[in-house]
Amino acid sequence: MGWLECCARCLIGAPFASLVATGLCFFGVALFCGCGHEALTGTERLIETYFSKNYQDYEYLIDVIHAFQYVIYGTASFFFLYGALLLAEGFYTTGAVRQIFGDYKTTICGKGLSATFVGVTYALTILWLLVFACSAVPVYIYFNTWTTCQSIAFPSKTSASIGTLCADARMYGVLPWNAFPGKVCGSNLLSICKTPEFQMTFHLFIAAFVGAAATLVSLLTYMIAATYNFAVLKLMGRGTKF
Repeated sequence: MGWLECCARCLIGAPFASLVATGLCFFGVALFCGCGHEALTGTERLIETYFSKNYQDYEYLIDVIHAFQYVIYGTASFFFLYGALLLAEGFYTTGAVRQIFGDYKTTICGKGLSATFVGVTYALTILWLLVFACSAVPVYIYFNTWTTCQSIAFPSKTSASIGTLCADARMYGVLPWNAFPGKVCGSNLLSICKTPEFQMTFHLFIAAFVGAAATLVSLLTYMIAATYNFAVLKLMGRGTKF
């Protein structure tokens, strides 16, 4: 009975919400960072192969892509570390809330640390909303290009001439307006859409978008769990000591 009672106490004190959020966070960040990095590399290759013959036209784009790739490295490292800290904080606050340590009392430092995690997680959630919105932009661009290719492949479904159906990288701000050719039309565009590079890059951006969504859900779960635990600590704490 002693062993069973010990296991029951451990299960009762486990922060299930934090465990789920941590797993979701790790999965989402890994998917977002890994797929996003490779998708940016594929985009760079497509631009320099099909949409511009002058390096000066896409030199700035390459610098931006490389900068984003370095940001991805930092984002992955930060979230894996912060997720581990939030999980540890979840174990601490849940144990304190459910009082599985007998005469356990929360400290002012502990309450302040919990409040800090709530504030930082809230700020990260707002920031990640912007990342989530930005990750939808390349999916939108590639989806429009794929839709145009479908219209070219099945001309009976559109009244426009195949030669007028184009994908223009300049209209999305990817290339400057003086870039040449800047756009690809008709059968040439269809041949690009059929390449493994285009298909893979499109699906990688979709996977990165899904990863961003999973990370956002995990941050919301963290925020709700941390706010609840902090409120219970403050209202139901049996005492405070330094």
